Order: sequence, then structure tokens, then C-alpha cells
Amino acid sequence: MGKTPELVRSVLPSGLRALCVPMPEAHSAAIAVHVRVGPRFESAESAGISHFLEHMLHRGTKRHPTAHAQALAFEELGATLGAMTYVDHGVLSLSVPPENFEPVMELMAEVCRDPVFDSIELERGIVREELLEGLDAGGRCIDPENLLRAGSFPDHGLGFPITGTAETLESFDRPALERHHAAHYTSRLVVTSAGPIDPAQALRAVERSFQLPPGDDPLSRPPPPLSGPTFIYVAHRSSQTSLRLGFRAPAEHDPLEPACEILLRTLDDGMSTRLYRRLCDERGLCYDVSATYEAYADAGLLDLAAETSHDQTLAVIDELVDILCSLRDSGPSAREIEKAEARYRWQLREMLDSPPELTAFYGLGELSGVARTPEARSAELSAVTQADVRRVAQQVFRWKNLCLVAVGSLPRRVRAAIERRLAALA
Repeated sequence: MGKTPELVRSVLPSGLRALCVPMPEAHSAAIAVHVRVGPRFESAESAGISHFLEHMLHRGTKRHPTAHAQALAFEELGATLGAMTYVDHGVLSLSVPPENFEPVMELMAEVCRDPVFDSIELERGIVREELLEGLDAGGRCIDPENLLRAGSFPDHGLGFPITGTAETLESFDRPALERHHAAHYTSRLVVTSAGPIDPAQALRAVERSFQLPPGDDPLSRPPPPLSGPTFIYVAHRSSQTSLRLGFRAPAEHDPLEPACEILLRTLDDGMSTRLYRRLCDERGLCYDVSATYEAYADAGLLDLAAETSHDQTLAVIDELVDILCSLRDSGPSAREIEKAEARYRWQLREMLDSPPELTAFYGLGELSGVARTPEARSAELSAVTQADVRRVAQQVFRWKNLCLVAVGSLPRRVRAAIERRLAALA
């Protein structure tokens, strides 16, 4: 790898962790705040409150008490506040002209420290519109990702939809938001900055601005084991059937996590990898096919996604199962491993030119305690062998761990054939 900018790390007296990556040649600075929040730490009754709180953090602070005033304050300094809620964490992030770094850091701290929760009903309407995108006219969930998570992590926070449900959304009020904010936006969060900034100056700005109350990391129970395979079908009038195949996979601290990342990249990391080559180039069954892998504290999910015409759905499932069986039984080739590792190392090097990507990498690494530098991650990947990838494929591609989701218009005979295939695999 190229030379990685030196990371400067400080733990403030409050326990808040502040990171800075000086990049003297960059022309912009970036700030990211990572916090442990999300459906992983919610109940069925509160599902979606982390996402709703994320929305409400845009509605103003004590010093800028409306959504417009807050947005204007950021934009006059050249920044735009972005925010995302993931399954087990949330992120606030932005890029900023370096000369405005300190006042923007103070604004970021205000958002985390002093939200006013203005116009709750107005924002509820906005989130309701977002939620409706994943429902049909009858109110049924047709979002394949939400269905897959629910089937892969039944009755568990990892399986709750990030946006929550129509019912839970209506229950969120100011006291609930204030309680959730007080429990999660504490000194346990991580503030990361990168760009042409002085590390000592950046760390002083964090300590001065982020005066947050002490707190503890939120607790959650591990997901129970599966006894699949599970088949979830939702009839929906559409031009194609959306397919998802999900498997429980290694957690973020599992020794096989790096091997699972390489396994993923033998499936999907460019148009020459197994999924695209087989289903698109050779069989013409899909316009696109993809795979993702997410690792959490005590579980992970490897997810294959494809959309195809209704009458080709069974053929696509058969091809996907055949690809997975081949990797489980024989493993990838040495050439596939070499290519996957080389491409990942290059992506880590490419990241060194981007302040926003570095704040995302270092911030999440600090929050979760995984590989904390690009070099460390590169070394983990370079140590992965063919035997490691085959071993993790054998562990992941167990049919009891499979959840298959189909959303579309499948004839009864096709549904029955799918169920027979799954019964045979079991």
C-alpha cells in the first residue's frame, strides 16, 4: 500500500473518542460522528425510532431552532449535513472548507447535543412517505431487504426494518425521542476528522464542542440460531420477481470474517466474478445480480440479490444454488483469491485520497474495534488462503442458515417447485 496518513487518536476525559487524519495535500476537510444506535438496539414496539431521531436531528438546535435555520448555518459555511441510520450504528457526516472547520465542528456538536425536536408531526409525515415506498397498496411489505432481514433474524433487532413500521412511527412523541437521544448520544460516540487540518487544533475543537453526558454502550442479545431453510413469498404485480438469498455469516470479530469478505468478492466484485459471469454473461437470466456482506457484533449476513422475469425465477435460483455449492465443495481458485485480494488492497489505497472515506473507515473501525488502519485491514486480507475461503463457504452455505425471499408474480407451480427444492436441500 501507499503511505497511510498518520492517525492521531485521543480519548477525552469524558470517554469520547476523537480521531484525526491529517492530509496536508487535500483541499477539503471531512467530519464524521459515529454512534451506537439503530434497530439492533430497539424493541418491536420502538422499531424505527433511531431512524426517526436521525430525521429529527435536522430540525434545528437551540441556537438554530428550525430546520431552515440549521441548514442555512451549515450551508453558509460550505457544508451540508448528511446522516444515515444503519442496522447497528448511525453516522452524521459532511465535507467542509478547511478554513471553516472549527465553526462547523461546533455546529455538528450542537446537532448531537442540543436538538430541539421541532415540528415532529411534519417530520412524521416525511418519514411516512419514505416508509410507504416499501409497502404495497394494501400496506404489506414488498421491500426484499426488509423481508430478508426479518426472515434471517426473526424476532430480533437485526431483523427490524430501519424505518420501523406504520404503527411504530405513529407512537413516537417528544418524550420517547428525548429518552432515545439521551441513551445513545453520549460520550460513547466517536468523532473523526480528516483533511488539511492540524491534529492538535482538531482535537481541541472536539473537546471544546462535544460536551456530552457520560453513557454506556447499549446492550442487545445475540440472535437465536436458525432452523431453515426459510421461504418468504409475497405476491406483487410487477414486471419482474425480486429474489434475495441470505445466509448467516461470521460476526465482525470472528477469525473467519476476512475470509468471508474474500468469499463475497469471488461472488461479486466486478463483471468477471462468478455471479455476473454465470447469470448475465453466460445465461442471460438477469440484467444485474449482486452480493453484499455485513458483519455485526455477534452475527453477519451474506446476501445475494437478483431480479428476473417471473418465468425464469426457478432457473435463477438453481444457478445461484449451483454457484454456492461449487464454492462450498471446491472453494475458489487461487487466481480468484489473488484477484479479490488485489482489488480490495487497491480500494484501500484509493481511499487514501478521500477525506470522507477515511473518516468513515476510521470512525467505524474505532466504534466497532475492528481493523483500525488500512494497513491492518490489508494485512488481514493478504493472510487469507484458499483453505480459509473454502472453510468459511462450508460454514456459511448451510441450508439451515438460508432465507429465500421472492417478491413478484409467481405461478403456483413455480412456488411449489421452489418449495420442493428447499425441502431437498434441507
